[in-house]
Amino acid sequence: MTPFQIVPAVAEPAPIAHPLAIPAYRWFWLARILAVLGQSNFVVVLGWAVYDAARVSLDMRAASLRIGLIGLVQFLPVLLLNPAAGLAADRFDRRLVVRLSLAGQLLSVAVLFAVAVAGAHGPALFYLAAAAFAASRAFYMPATNALGPALVPIEVLPRAIAVSAVGGRIGGIMGPVIGGYAYGLGGVWAFGLTGALIVLSLAAQMMVPQPLRAVARADGHPIKRIVEGLAYVARTRMLLGAISLDLFAVLFGGATALLPAYARDILHVGPGGLGLLRSATSVGAVSTALWLSARPISEGIGPKMLGAVGLFGVATVVFGLSSSLWLSLAMLAALGAADMISVYVRQTLVQVVTPDAMRGRVGATSSLFITASNELGEMESGLVAAMIGPVGSVVFGGVMAVAIAGAWGWIFPELRRVRRFEDADGA
Repeated sequence: MTPFQIVPAVAEPAPIAHPLAIPAYRWFWLARILAVLGQSNFVVVLGWAVYDAARVSLDMRAASLRIGLIGLVQFLPVLLLNPAAGLAADRFDRRLVVRLSLAGQLLSVAVLFAVAVAGAHGPALFYLAAAAFAASRAFYMPATNALGPALVPIEVLPRAIAVSAVGGRIGGIMGPVIGGYAYGLGGVWAFGLTGALIVLSLAAQMMVPQPLRAVARADGHPIKRIVEGLAYVARTRMLLGAISLDLFAVLFGGATALLPAYARDILHVGPGGLGLLRSATSVGAVSTALWLSARPISEGIGPKMLGAVGLFGVATVVFGLSSSLWLSLAMLAALGAADMISVYVRQTLVQVVTPDAMRGRVGATSSLFITASNELGEMESGLVAAMIGPVGSVVFGGVMAVAIAGAWGWIFPELRRVRRFEDADGA
C-alpha cells in the first residue's frame, strides 16, 4: 500500500433502536398496557366479589374453595379453545384476532356491569362471566404474543420482549389497586372501569399497522396444522422444558389466588389492601423488567431461569408464614421479580427458537401452559386451603416450586447448559 492510498472507512454498525422508537410498537405497547389494566382489574374484582359473598354463609376454608372454582371455570374454555386459538393466530390477520378477542372480553364485562346495576347476585353469574371472559382471552394471548415480535426488527426482539413485559406489569400494578378501590365504591364502578379500560385498549389496537414482516399463512387442513404446532413443541426439548417449568412451578407455587383470604382474614386489610397485595408482585416484576430492557440477560440464561424459579418458591414460603403487611408486600415483590426473570428467559427462548409462521400455534401451547398454571393453580390452592388452610396451602406450594426448579435442571439438562439465546436457536 502506497503512502497516498486512501483506505475506505469502515462503516459503524447502526445502533439498535429502542422498540418504543417504532410507532407501530408504541401503539401495540399502549394497547397491551390498557388490556392488562382491564384484565387484572377484572380478576381482583371478581375474586373479591366471590370470596366476600361466600363468607356471608361459609367459613374461611369453604370460601377459599369458591375462589379456586373461578380458576377452574376459566381454565376449561382455554383448554377447549386453545388449539383453535393458536391456528387462528397463524391463519388470519393477528390484529383482527386480537381486536375480536377484546370485543368478547368487553361483552363479558358488560354483562356483569348490567347485573351490578340491576342489583342481582349469585355465584353462577360470576362463574359464567369468568368463563366467557376466559374464552375470549384464549384467542387474545397467542395472537398478541405473536403480533409483537413481527412489529420490530429481529435484532430488537429481546429488548422488545422486556419492554412488552414492562407494559404488562404496569397494568398488573395499577389494575388491582384501582380495582380494589373501585370495588369499595361498588360493583357498578368496578365493572364499569374494567369495561372502559378494554374499550381504550381496543381503540389503541385499531391503530396498529401491518407488521414489518409478512407471515406465511398456516393453510391446509386445520387438524394437521394444529398437530404440527404441538409436535414442534414436543420435539424441541428446550421449548418443552422452559414452558413446562413455568407450568408446574406456578401451578403449585402461586400464592395470588388466596390473596382475598389473606387480605380479609389473616392480614385484615380489606379490599384496598387486597389491591396492594395484588400489585406487589407486579412492582417487583416491572422493576426487574425495566432493568432487563436496559441490560438484557446475555449469559447464563438457563441457570438464571432455574435459579429464579427457586427464589420464587423461597419468597412464596416466607409470604405464606408472614402476618405483617410490609413483609408480605416485600415477599410478593421478590417473587414477582424472580418470576419476571423466568418469564423473560422463557418468552425470549420461545420467540428465538420458533419460526415466525408457527408462532401462533407454539404461542397457544405456551399460553395453555401459562393458563393451566394460573387457573388450575387457583383451583389447587383452593382445594389445599380447604384441607389445611390458606397458610398451609401457600407454604406447601412454595416448597414444591423449589423442588421443581431442581428437578427440571436434571430432567432437562438443555436448560441447565444453555448460556446464550443464540445457542438455543434450533435446539
